[in-house]
Amino acid sequence: MRKFGLIGYPLGHSFSKKYFAEKFLKEAITDCIYENYPIDSIDRLPSIVNTEKPDGLNVTIPYKSSVIRFLDGIDSEASEIGAVNVIKIKREGDKFLLYGYNSDITGILDTLEPFSGIVPKSALVLGSGGSSKAVCHVLKKMQFKYSVVSRVPGNSCLSYGDLTRSVIQGTGIIINTTPLGMYPDFTSKPPLDYDLLTDRHVLFDLVYNPEITSFLDEGRKRGCTVLTGLTMLYSQAERSWQIWNDPEL
Repeated sequence: MRKFGLIGYPLGHSFSKKYFAEKFLKEAITDCIYENYPIDSIDRLPSIVNTEKPDGLNVTIPYKSSVIRFLDGIDSEASEIGAVNVIKIKREGDKFLLYGYNSDITGILDTLEPFSGIVPKSALVLGSGGSSKAVCHVLKKMQFKYSVVSRVPGNSCLSYGDLTRSVIQGTGIIINTTPLGMYPDFTSKPPLDYDLLTDRHVLFDLVYNPEITSFLDEGRKRGCTVLTGLTMLYSQAERSWQIWNDPEL
């Protein structure tokens, strides 16, 4: 039996186990299982690998960056971003070798690409964590101008207080990469002036539980096009499966 799973903490928000269980059932894949491994420290990863012996793992918050130090190799795009959410595990005798990839790139690109030619090529990226880095990487590939917005602004980040009327009106896509609005904290949302949004804006939330977050709901009330995290979820999950099963990777 081949084993796959998800590491992160907490994992109550995750749809991955349900997604892969349904995939295995629908596609009559009978030799695979997918489990959740909620670990309160990334230092527990070697124990999970050695005891559970998985063939591959997904990685979610808060370990997408800290997991890198445990890897034996890393894909160039994941290395550039500094975040990994897929681990392919190979065996050499009694030794396990871990290789890191980032399937968020595929999920983000598949979500945003249909809008690349119909909105202004400018974006605001809310949050500065591992998912934000993947979003910025994709925006750069799509030749979008973008600014990162953080509660703790640095030299390369805006603060939420910097989001004036002219900044928001000059933006085509606003992307939430923070966990604000994620189950069970349904009511939280990034601190924007939502009354500045119009039907010319596209809002994309990487949170997928709930499907329509408070952030997206505020945009929908004002006529914005809203993109849920589900398209990204499905796309990155399928990319994970491809990575685990491609002998060339």
